[in-house]
Amino acid sequence: MPQWSYNPPGSGSSKPKKTKKEAMQDLEDAVTSLTPDKFTSQIIEKTDDYLYAEYTSPTFGFIDDVEFLLRDEASSEVEYRSASRIGESDGDANRKRIKALRKFLEPRGWKSIAAFE
Repeated sequence: MPQWSYNPPGSGSSKPKKTKKEAMQDLEDAVTSLTPDKFTSQIIEKTDDYLYAEYTSPTFGFIDDVEFLLRDEASSEVEYRSASRIGESDGDANRKRIKALRKFLEPRGWKSIAAFE
């Protein structure tokens, strides 16, 4: 899965570039606002450039881990991963979660890096 950017190329020079702090707030808003597949989220750790959250399934209480790492502010790149702790199949829950988070962030100026390469 391609990385994301919170200041993608061509996003308009009239708009001020988003800071890493603003990008982290966007991520926090996305994680706490969305409940893809009715999984509930809880932010476990947050620093200036890292966010770790757990998503708990509504039925059996399975926990998935989601992590975001914001690279240096010059690149505006964000790496992420979403993974189930147990089981061989997650029913596409992790893919759906990442897609929902990306869709939430797009109106805030975020894009997938693959979208402009």
